[in-house]
Amino acid sequence: MRRLKPAPEPYRHAAERAGTDVGGLRLVAAHAWDISGALAAGCAAAFVKRPGMALDPAGERPDVEGNDLIEVAEEILKRDR
Repeated sequence: MRRLKPAPEPYRHAAERAGTDVGGLRLVAAHAWDISGALAAGCAAAFVKRPGMALDPAGERPDVEGNDLIEVAEEILKRDR
């Protein structure tokens, strides 16, 4: 049976293909649904703030948020050092 995000199986499959566990993955997205799914599966996540997109105020927050991909990438690199 095929499973799609936000089910945890796609994240586990990606981690397996990358030779790591889900905790070694980070999803970067501009959609709260994707962020919530990745965090629920055990991945790290980064949110790119886009017009009209917002995180779920009741949901878990990613450890990285930025106004564009460059800002998000710089913050991820800073955290990974």
